[in-house]
Amino acid sequence: MLTRRQIRVKVMQCIYALVLSKEESLDKQEKFLKVSIDNTYVLYLLVMGLFRELHQLATTHVAHSAQTYLSTPDDLYPNKEKFLNNRLLLQIVKNEKLGAEMDQRKLKNWYLNEEYVKILYKEIVKHKIYSDFMLSDENGYEADKNLIIDLFKEVIAPNDKLYEYFEDDKLTWVDDIPLVNTFVLKLLRKVNEDQTDDFFLPRLLKDKEDLLFAKKLLSKTLLKNSELVKEIEGKTPNWDKDRIADVDAILLKMAICELLYFPSIPERVTINEYLEIAKEYSTPKSSIFINGILDKLVKEYKSEGKLKKSGRGLL
Repeated sequence: MLTRRQIRVKVMQCIYALVLSKEESLDKQEKFLKVSIDNTYVLYLLVMGLFRELHQLATTHVAHSAQTYLSTPDDLYPNKEKFLNNRLLLQIVKNEKLGAEMDQRKLKNWYLNEEYVKILYKEIVKHKIYSDFMLSDENGYEADKNLIIDLFKEVIAPNDKLYEYFEDDKLTWVDDIPLVNTFVLKLLRKVNEDQTDDFFLPRLLKDKEDLLFAKKLLSKTLLKNSELVKEIEGKTPNWDKDRIADVDAILLKMAICELLYFPSIPERVTINEYLEIAKEYSTPKSSIFINGILDKLVKEYKSEGKLKKSGRGLL
């Protein structure tokens, strides 16, 4: 789920938090990093949990409409239970492993904040995507799958109230929301009728190396801070520490750290990754500034024999 670029962003966030708080404990920052990474998975589970809660709420509404003489919007549909019997939705609802994972983590967010589920449900039932599905004669897994995908794209993911809730709950979720939404959409598009329960419990990280990379990048950047600052100063004679953006300084130090202490990562990969992060998280001119310094340093390191790269993917 998390790519190396997203891991770099989380390391950047940790260092930025340290700069603001002036907290010098490496141990605390490593714990913050681990929690930040793990919380990305928690967010994924909560998004998947919404489907389960929406199904439960729909079940309650259908049962209630059958017991009342008052007309309801569902009376317009020939099969009031068509949404409840959606095959993809039931795959998620009946997934025991997914439910067990949420129970183990004690994720009761939607039980404690059921108003968000109700808001989403109201938006869903009044949407044309829902009414078209309920009135359609088409009946099959692909039609059910397309409904869930379309509802996620058009109703759930863009919901402002839901975004505000996630934003208020965890600081790092502001950056994780687009990542998780994109991942969920890709997952829904790939799913098939015979999918195992494990499909809905993907790996957060590709392998253990990713976590080791995150920890090493954080610790090396912090422990080598004085040396990394000198490297930057040497390439910016007029550099004013008070004027350079904090994010730019952090990204430069992280990039230089990778160039010097991560021999298996090609220098071009490092430079490209930090330029892209700078474009998203810093000022409009930051990527040009960072690229200029890193380009000078790479040339200098190569001439001095300090750039010792090895491993696959290197030219």
